[in-house]
Amino acid sequence: MARTANVFARVEPDIKKQAEDILLQLGIPMSNAISIFLRQIILQRGLPFNVTLSNPLPIGVNKLTKESLDKALQAGLSSIESDKGISSNQVRSDFKKRYHL
Repeated sequence: MARTANVFARVEPDIKKQAEDILLQLGIPMSNAISIFLRQIILQRGLPFNVTLSNPLPIGVNKLTKESLDKALQAGLSSIESDKGISSNQVRSDFKKRYHL
């Protein structure tokens, strides 16, 4: 099928350069890559990848109400008292995984 429509888009020069370098290594011209992307939108009936917000960052103590903070602290104390606590190393490891740090 002849290509008779043009698509114009403004992108950051560095992003364009990086994409062009990768596409060059793949042997795919930018116009073909854009066509592939548009065809995938049609096939998927949406973007061909998930568009989501990243994991929310933890809420700072200063953002909590007094009631919310008291509830969270009490839950922590109850957990410790019932021997359901976990080590600080495990907390740190879980935190890093959850927030991609």
